[in-house]
Amino acid sequence: MSAWTEQFEKRPRIFSASVSVALVALIGLIDYLAGYDIYFSAFYLLPVAIAAWFVSGTFGVIISLSSVIVSVAGDYAAGARGVFVPVWNGAIALTVYFVVVKAITSLRRLHNELEERVRQRTIALSNEMQERERLEKEILAISEREQLRIGHDLHDTLCQHLTATAMAGQVLGQKLAAKSAPETADAREIVKLVEESITLTRNLAHGIAPVEMENEGLITALQEFAANISQLFKVNCRFDADSPPMVHDSDAATHLYRIAQEAVNNAIRHGKPHQIVMSLSAQRGRLELTVEDDGTGLPEDWQKNRGLGTRIMAHRAAMIGGTFSIEPNPTGGTFVKCSFPLATIAMDPL
Repeated sequence: MSAWTEQFEKRPRIFSASVSVALVALIGLIDYLAGYDIYFSAFYLLPVAIAAWFVSGTFGVIISLSSVIVSVAGDYAAGARGVFVPVWNGAIALTVYFVVVKAITSLRRLHNELEERVRQRTIALSNEMQERERLEKEILAISEREQLRIGHDLHDTLCQHLTATAMAGQVLGQKLAAKSAPETADAREIVKLVEESITLTRNLAHGIAPVEMENEGLITALQEFAANISQLFKVNCRFDADSPPMVHDSDAATHLYRIAQEAVNNAIRHGKPHQIVMSLSAQRGRLELTVEDDGTGLPEDWQKNRGLGTRIMAHRAAMIGGTFSIEPNPTGGTFVKCSFPLATIAMDPL
């Protein structure tokens, strides 16, 4: 549809009706000035079409009749003689106008039906997208709740059980030491292994449920995550932040942590890096989370074959109104960045 037609669509019907009447008068005046020998009936199709399309079929018929009357009257006023020829020409023109009105009215009805179908399908598609987004959020929420439950169970149940086991081993070691039994060293080694298991279990629990289990929130969770990665995988992993922002939105904090966690885990699994650096900063009205490493980098077909982890990170970023990018690091390795408008996340600098 042309811009001219769109302008008419936005106007009220009275405007289109006035334009039709004005065009009939203008064309009638030109028809009169040109004389009865020049046939002007075709020019009246313009106001007829405007009336039929933008006002109604009935008004199109009225404009058709008015056009014939004005045309015939103009011919007589210009000096036409006789009755048959002007009336015959008027009747032919009126028949053509009626056919045009009928065609335009039918086309307009089909156009309106098509627009209604498009509108309904657009609404249905919008509702479907909203429902899908709601289900995705619900699935992620269920997943997070389940991870939190597992994290709490590990922290509150398994860690306590291992602690009791270590204490029992210490008591046994003391009894064996009192008897100068040769198994004393074995008992101490068992206690040492149990204590290491307690540390590993706590680190695992913090990794599964970091933000909820720590009152300090996202900053502390990322710091502890970096320390745990360094300890478990013997990689120099650190978290850098200049005046790091405090994210108060628990959902946003959880998504940010999971993105950083997935990026680091991907780097360790696929890049074999020696160093991983995570950072969180506020720049130019946006909150930026970056993860970069010095590993082997991305495969050659990484843009075509993005893994599930990359898609999940991008989806998490979109869930809180952010953007996600992953690209080769200019100095080697991989560079991951998530950026979020500060307006969408309540935060204060520390």
